[in-house]
Amino acid sequence: MIQLKDYGVWGEKKMYGRSYMGVNRTTFVINEDGVIIKIFPKVKTKDHAAQIIAEISL
Repeated sequence: MIQLKDYGVWGEKKMYGRSYMGVNRTTFVINEDGVIIKIFPKVKTKDHAAQIIAEISL
C-alpha cells in the first residue's frame, strides 16, 4: 500500500506563524505504466488545470 510518505508530500507547513505537519499540495502525472512523468510541487489552483493539460498534450 502506497502512503503519503512514499511520495514525500507529508511535511511541515506554516500558517500565521504557526508550524504544523500536514499534506503539501503536490500533483503527480503518472503514465499508464505507473511511472511518474511530471511532478508539480506547491500547486496554485488558479492555473493548475491548464498546466496539467499542457503537460499531457506533449
